[in-house]
Amino acid sequence: MGFIRESVSTSLALILSLDSEVFTAVLTSVSVAGWSILIASVIGIPVGLAIAIGEFTLKRVTITLLNTLMAMPTVVVGLLVYGIISRQGPLGGLGLLFTPWAIVIGQALLAIPIVANYTLSAVKGADSRILPTALTLGASQLQCVIQLVREVRFGVMAAVIAGFGRVISEVGVAMMLGGNIRGYTRTMTTAIALETSKGEFAFGLALGIILMVVALVVNLALNFMQQR
Repeated sequence: MGFIRESVSTSLALILSLDSEVFTAVLTSVSVAGWSILIASVIGIPVGLAIAIGEFTLKRVTITLLNTLMAMPTVVVGLLVYGIISRQGPLGGLGLLFTPWAIVIGQALLAIPIVANYTLSAVKGADSRILPTALTLGASQLQCVIQLVREVRFGVMAAVIAGFGRVISEVGVAMMLGGNIRGYTRTMTTAIALETSKGEFAFGLALGIILMVVALVVNLALNFMQQR
């Protein structure tokens, strides 16, 4: 118990002293996760809406594929993106490997199926009379979709929050594509993995506490918006 108490005390001291290495990793994590979920939302929400309200031959197959992609291992996504952006890959000339943008690409690919699937579920759970009623009142197709999104906005918010939770806590993609470069691509999760393996348990614990606080703040924000 003495080891735990000492580690907690040291980790709190690191946080309260605004340790530069700790907060550099925090800022990198939040920045990368923010861009990732923004890209995932721009792609995933329209995809979820299109699948939910569209009628096409392979709809069930598409939904099954979407569910499968939600469970895709992070290392597989990291491996695929690594092959594409490495020097020998088709996008190797862009020099993206071992940069924050490489992590953004990988994490966005992880979050897109989650955002799309949650959006799909939200639309399927909405009142089926929304679109026909809007059309009857003379609304255009675009206006109907906008009204539908307004009705399921909290479900869409939950989709974005779920996607953010996935990427902010991800380690495999960040390690493979970012390289865990100190002060550049080192995120909270990769720093926790590295420092704990070096025996710096208190440092890892400090980052773990901040990671939990970030998750708590995001969920509190969602709850606040739902209550409003």
